Amino acid sequence: MSKHSIPPLNLFMMCSAINPDAFRSLPDGFHFRYCRKNELESWKLLCLEDPRYIDFLIDYYQKVYAHREDEFFRRCLFACNENDTPIGTCFLWNAYGKINTLHWFRVLPEYEGKGIGRALLTRVLRPLAQQDLPVFIHTHPSSFRAIKLYTDFGFRLLSCPDKIGYRSNDYAQSLPYLRESMPEKVYAGLPDALPAPESLLDAALLTEYEQF
Repeated sequence: MSKHSIPPLNLFMMCSAINPDAFRSLPDGFHFRYCRKNELESWKLLCLEDPRYIDFLIDYYQKVYAHREDEFFRRCLFACNENDTPIGTCFLWNAYGKINTLHWFRVLPEYEGKGIGRALLTRVLRPLAQQDLPVFIHTHPSSFRAIKLYTDFGFRLLSCPDKIGYRSNDYAQSLPYLRESMPEKVYAGLPDALPAPESLLDAALLTEYEQF
């Protein structure tokens, strides 16, 4: 099944204990740095698999990051190639001022399969102490490869309730797509799902626009 044929259902994941066995370094020829203030447009384009959603991302930036702009640029991480061109991104964000969340994890398709995504997650998650956990992710069943990677680091899908904040939690509806898209052993090896904790449910109701 092509990921483009999978509907944009909502999935939520949580990590309460990070698995250090998943940690990896960047391959040779790549390096990390933070997004510069003159690179905001480059970051937006890097985040989007479909450029038709640029208006959504512009609005999202204004609502979630603009009032904490200095913090955004301190956190927004790039993986770059030998030309210092950003080819991957992600960062940790304290959403709603209450919960730690992973934002905008993406590696350009031509650089996938090189270990860059795993190294990005390592760079973001390795420094976290126990008091920084849990960390939450919002994703979609079309991101089944990323979901496998998240589970390597200790993330687990959240099975209930059916609504988290102002968004549906489409766990049950997403499982058939994951089953069809993932290799059989990978799907069978997904850890048991968990109910969403009250800390997430309470935080997600604080604003009608999502912050992760």
